[in-house]
Amino acid sequence: MTKLRVAVIGCGSIARHRHLPEYEANKHVEITGVCDIIGDRAEELAVKYGAKAYTDYHDLLEDQTIGAVSVCTPNYLHAPITVDALNAGKHVLCEKPMATSRTEALSMIEAAERNNKRLMIGHNQRFVPSHQKAKAIIESGEIGKIYSFRTTFGHGGPESWSIDGKDSWFFKKDQAFIGAMGDLGVHKSDLIRYLLGEEVVEVAALVETKAKENTDVDDNAVCVLKTESGIIGTLTASWSYVPVEDNSTIIYGEKAIMRLEDDPKYSLVVQYESGERVNYELGQIQSNDEGGQTGSHVIDHFVTCVLNDAPSPVSGEEGMKSLDIILAALESNRAKQVVKVETSYFKNKKGV
Repeated sequence: MTKLRVAVIGCGSIARHRHLPEYEANKHVEITGVCDIIGDRAEELAVKYGAKAYTDYHDLLEDQTIGAVSVCTPNYLHAPITVDALNAGKHVLCEKPMATSRTEALSMIEAAERNNKRLMIGHNQRFVPSHQKAKAIIESGEIGKIYSFRTTFGHGGPESWSIDGKDSWFFKKDQAFIGAMGDLGVHKSDLIRYLLGEEVVEVAALVETKAKENTDVDDNAVCVLKTESGIIGTLTASWSYVPVEDNSTIIYGEKAIMRLEDDPKYSLVVQYESGERVNYELGQIQSNDEGGQTGSHVIDHFVTCVLNDAPSPVSGEEGMKSLDIILAALESNRAKQVVKVETSYFKNKKGV
């Protein structure tokens, strides 16, 4: 099988700890190029992976032998770089949040459709074994109707993870657009949609900056979500959880409670109304606290869909629906009222 020639745009921590090591580990991939506006970073990784270094992504996109790219840049660059890459005939894996607005997200989706290329958004929580097992249990009807949920993602902040530390773009609104809600909250909005198999239609949120200094983005948020069938629950995103990361989700059903990534030993615990408790050891979820180990296989899913000409496992449409929830939360906080989640684009799409 011919190898897929890939390039990574943006040489920060997510590229170093996730994308590049996972591409290198995939036998169907050849890493061809790396790009960063800081030349030394691109050169360092080019040497490590036997690739060509670029400081201007436009030059990288001119290489017709490159079949796919990962976009690992600050959030405000996700949409323009993705659209340019799709227009240049590349398949794209874009980090989350996919964009800073619905308009940007739509431009990415439309570029993928226009150029008949795959667009995948890096929502890795769908591929966590405990989450996949929980979804299968829910779909089986084993725990009955779902009544409520709570999901949270919090850690001490990106300064311990970002290559730039406290000077990271994560803390700059003109580059990040949003803080903990974009970094962590959008993972959980996507996860809840995935687990429950339905859309969120209303959001009420309080979004604050309390834990970090010298920043104009959010670092703590608590949201109440309501789905189309009336399931209500909470989503929390925070950069103030120290010293231990919390990446847990609890699903409250008619016949059982499911605890995902809530127990230090068992990644999924199902507590039935009969008193029976079933523990699943399915491997630990990826954690920044543990150095960003691989394990969610986002890269493998992306490579497989490209090489097999298969649908994207997390399409642009899916990424946009998860982003819409976060945008609604920001609007709810601004307006101090419950906000309906925008869905007009998808209602007008055939088959969506």
